[in-house]
Amino acid sequence: MSFPIPLVIAQGTAQPAGGGASMIIMMVVLFGLMYFMMIRPQMKRQKEHRALISGLAKGDEVVMNGGIAGRVDEVGETFLTVEIAANVKVKVQKSAVQQVLPKGSLKSA
Repeated sequence: MSFPIPLVIAQGTAQPAGGGASMIIMMVVLFGLMYFMMIRPQMKRQKEHRALISGLAKGDEVVMNGGIAGRVDEVGETFLTVEIAANVKVKVQKSAVQQVLPKGSLKSA
């Protein structure tokens, strides 16, 4: 079975009408969806965490990423000193603070 060469070439170059424009529109819609579903919520969480860290003061009760809870004893530029038990103080990075607890959440020993 032999086909004439021009027929084979003509079949390989056929493209659907408007294929390029619909592809661009689909890419824009996909990027918009990713922005509103993934990027925007993450930026909101980062902004809230920065506000939480900048508002830390001595006496605040915090929970760190590892689950350790304690009372802020000293606030530095990038580090905090947290008292986790009587006379037991730990120096941690400010970014390790996950949550600030309401006053009186930790019982004094």
